[in-house]
Amino acid sequence: MPELPEVETVRRGLHHLLTGYTFRSALELHPRVIKPASLAPLSTVIGARINTINRRGKFLWFELDRDYALVAHLGMSGQFLIARKDRPAPGHVRAQFRLSRGLNKRDLAFSDQRTFGWLSIEQLTDGIPQSARHIALDPFDPHFNRTAVITRFKTRKAAIKSVILNQEIMSGVGNIYADESLWRAKIHPETPACDLSAKKIASLIDAATEVMAEAIKAGGTSFDSLYINVNGESGFFETSLAAYGQEHQPCPRCGREIRRIAFGGRSSHFCPKCQKR
Repeated sequence: MPELPEVETVRRGLHHLLTGYTFRSALELHPRVIKPASLAPLSTVIGARINTINRRGKFLWFELDRDYALVAHLGMSGQFLIARKDRPAPGHVRAQFRLSRGLNKRDLAFSDQRTFGWLSIEQLTDGIPQSARHIALDPFDPHFNRTAVITRFKTRKAAIKSVILNQEIMSGVGNIYADESLWRAKIHPETPACDLSAKKIASLIDAATEVMAEAIKAGGTSFDSLYINVNGESGFFETSLAAYGQEHQPCPRCGREIRRIAFGGRSSHFCPKCQKR
């Protein structure tokens, strides 16, 4: 599933290529592409101009010159793709948009192989769509309160891996960057959050911020074609991963073999020497 670096890469691409454009057509091509709670069909955006593209955690929305926004969640395999003559047309297209700005025209496709992603027409409250109201700020938000987040982490008895994945405490971190952050901070994923010192939790938040910033710079992590940017290009942060997906590989820090354990229905990768419980 795309995490903050991948979603931010998509947001930047859409912002760069589509700000100031006006929707000229909008087609729903799959019955599940529209979130059931959407206030209106996709055709509602026709005639609306894009002011900017915003993000909260893993949620994206097109801020329009209207009193509503076009909201998107990429799910596991959702992609926004700008049509290019030098690339084949995308498959699994669930929604199609045509936009223009003066004489310039662009075609935008929302492709989603696994159909867990969705689009929605929503009103904004204090600039945030309803779907993302419950999502906490991420470390890149200028209003992110690091001290308050450390305090909330410290009160949790659950394993720290579960806590850092909780999007209502700190958003943006998924399984990939949780493993990488815990490795950098030298914290075992099963350690109860309440057993960690405030200083250690702060180091984890700093590690998460650092690794996600590096991933954004690299265009995200692409293990397969399910994540690509708006130009159809893969990210290359996979080559920098130290823990996630590195089972049986030597730890880049100490050389001990990276281990994988089952964790909450998913896998967790860590170094048994660097990340002692």
